[in-house]
Amino acid sequence: MDFWQVFPAAIALVLVIEGILPFLSPGRWRSMVATVAQLDDASIRRFGLGSMAVGVVLLYLVN
Repeated sequence: MDFWQVFPAAIALVLVIEGILPFLSPGRWRSMVATVAQLDDASIRRFGLGSMAVGVVLLYLVN
């Protein structure tokens, strides 16, 4: 498969997954966003790094 065929599908899948919580429970999502807004930059960066690491490991396992 070509990168330019898979990349838009991957982005679309991310948008679908990220839209599930606000669609199913908007109040809980709003509360979660407010909590994240109160975190310091270092905590948010650690979460982002962990998320990227899990994504890389999953991609490695899938391929």
